Amino acid sequence: MEIQTIELSTLWLPILLSTVFVFIASSILHMVIQIHKKDFVAMPGEEAVREAMRGQNISPGMYVFPHCPSFKEMGTPEQVEKMNRGPNGFLTVVPNGPPAMGKELVLWFLYTLLLSIFIGYLTSVSVDVGSSFKGVFRVAGTAAVLGYCVPIISDSIWKAVPWSVSFKFIFDGAVYSLVTATTFAWLWP
Repeated sequence: MEIQTIELSTLWLPILLSTVFVFIASSILHMVIQIHKKDFVAMPGEEAVREAMRGQNISPGMYVFPHCPSFKEMGTPEQVEKMNRGPNGFLTVVPNGPPAMGKELVLWFLYTLLLSIFIGYLTSVSVDVGSSFKGVFRVAGTAAVLGYCVPIISDSIWKAVPWSVSFKFIFDGAVYSLVTATTFAWLWP
């Protein structure tokens, strides 16, 4: 039995509404409930560290310390000594000044829109016109979990983000996935 595919253009309403609803849900989680309020803590000796960094004129970017230029050099006695002596870490330096929340919120909205477009596409080629709420919800929800939840896991694996923080972002993603799947199932042609 062949699936009667749906043109992606007919899904503009669930795509846009799921984007808006996820944006609202994320605002509630982050600004009202403040689920991530304790994800970051102050660094001991913060001002001394900032002053030392200021003297190095560090530009925005991602840094690792101690830095090792190649895997071959990672096993050298000097590099092993540096790693054993510590501290070791990853550092993301952002531009000076207050955060550009307007820009970041626009980028977040565009990201959720992009995910909704992909979720709409995957659902449109997997689910028939007139399918049940449950059938649409299952496919759209699975696609949404792949977009909102799964990528977070790599941050704990490769960037030393505490698992407790990643689990909170996975929870966020589960909420966004439920919102997205419900919107697509509700407005499915």
